[in-house]
Amino acid sequence: MINVKLSEDSVNQNPFLQFDIWYKEHLSSGVDIPDAVSLGTSTTDGKVSVRTVLLKEYSENGFVFFTNYNSKKGLQLTENPNAAMLFYWNESGRQIRIEGVAEKVSAEVSDLYFCTRPRESQLSAWASQQSSVVPGRHHLEERHDYYTKMFAGRNVDRPPHWGGFRILPSRFEFWQNDNKRLHDRIVYTKGNKEWIIRRLAP
Repeated sequence: MINVKLSEDSVNQNPFLQFDIWYKEHLSSGVDIPDAVSLGTSTTDGKVSVRTVLLKEYSENGFVFFTNYNSKKGLQLTENPNAAMLFYWNESGRQIRIEGVAEKVSAEVSDLYFCTRPRESQLSAWASQQSSVVPGRHHLEERHDYYTKMFAGRNVDRPPHWGGFRILPSRFEFWQNDNKRLHDRIVYTKGNKEWIIRRLAP
C-alpha cells in the first residue's frame, strides 16, 4: 500500500500528468499485465457492457486501445461514444476512473501499431469475427488456416475492420485506500480553460 497521503494540494494540477506519475509507479511494480484496464460502454438505450482491454498509448490527446470495430465494444462505441475506464491496482491500493468520449484513431496510427503485433495476433485479427456466434472451435481453426495460407510468405495486412479507439477524458477520479476507510477521492472535471479539482467523500 502507498503511505503518501493524497490531497487536493499534493496532486498535479494536470490530471494527465498525475496519471503519468501513478501509471509509471504501477509499471515498475512488477505485476503481470500492468496495462490492463476495464472499459465500460453502452448502447444508446442504456445497456452497459464492461470488459478488460490493454492500454497501448496515453497522452494529453487521450487513452488508446485497439480492437475489432465490429466487436460488441466497437459497435457500441460507434453508436454511443460515451465510455468509462477503470484502472484498479490492488497492490498499491489505488484506482483511477476516467470518463469521456471515444473516437477512432487514424488509419495510419492503427497501421503502425498493427505492424508491431506478433504474427499470430495479426492472423487472429482476420480469423476471429469478434463477438459473433460461431458453430464451434473448428470454424475458428479453419478461418485461421485460411488466412495463414493467404498471407504465407508476406506481411499480414491490417484488416479494415480492426483499429484503435482513443478515449478523450472529461473527468478523472484518483482513489487511494485508507486504513480507516476514509479513502481519498480526488476528482478533476473539465472547466472552460482549466481542470477543476475537488475532493469527494469516500
